[in-house]
Amino acid sequence: MVTPGAKRDAVAHLCTEHEVSQRRACSVLGVDRSSVRYRSVRPDDAELRKAMKAVAAERRRFGYRRVHVMLQRQGWQVNQKKLRRLYREEKLQVRKRGGRKRALGTRRPILVPERPNERWSLDFVSDAFTDGRRFRVLAIVDDFSRECLALVADTSLSGQRVTRELTAIKARRGRPRTIVSDNGTELTSMAVLRWCQETQIEWHYIAPGKPMQNAFVESFNGSFRDELLNETLFSSLAEAREKITEWKDDYNRNRPHSSLGNLTPQEFAMKSRLEIKAA
Repeated sequence: MVTPGAKRDAVAHLCTEHEVSQRRACSVLGVDRSSVRYRSVRPDDAELRKAMKAVAAERRRFGYRRVHVMLQRQGWQVNQKKLRRLYREEKLQVRKRGGRKRALGTRRPILVPERPNERWSLDFVSDAFTDGRRFRVLAIVDDFSRECLALVADTSLSGQRVTRELTAIKARRGRPRTIVSDNGTELTSMAVLRWCQETQIEWHYIAPGKPMQNAFVESFNGSFRDELLNETLFSSLAEAREKITEWKDDYNRNRPHSSLGNLTPQEFAMKSRLEIKAA
């Protein structure tokens, strides 16, 4: 018995099972009677618990730190340590999913871009419908602002489709300086090479078997899979596209990003543009 709660439970057990007084039970167990008779004066924080559980139910893969940020955005002023205690009392901890072991890659640090559109990174994520058919999602991320520029879901994504999506993003956001990807067949196709030649955009391929050289989109893919793909069953491509678009908009506009000082990607991008203009 270590905690006061455990000691109180032991004293209560002796009093009930052996019909002894509280004084005798405390004497036998070596427990101070003042700790047994203590009654907490803490408020039950019912409204805070309700708000916390509502956020955790909506965002099931958020830990207490991100839940704390979301509550602050709702106007709650609560200490992070207190929120952690309430989070554990309500048993809201996120269970970590196991993963297969992977060989360690290079430990060289990746350079962080200094402004939007300096570097985009892209990768593919795969998932399945409820009937077992597979589909893929092309994820494109701005490495500076962490904005998700596109999540393109389809049963087949060719190199020509990739260039078409990149052209649409370029027309909307402007021309990127560099694009980073792995050496997948779609991304090393003649369509991609021709597009790079026509647009004069540098395309950097990471070393084979070194996904950490494309760490920004790999991190994004982890959140995307953890918070949406592993949590949702898709019965059709139309449903998958709808849910993925909703998640993308929420990621960019509402989801706090720890590496951005708990700003959302859109808030961080807007702040950076203002700073660049002021400079």
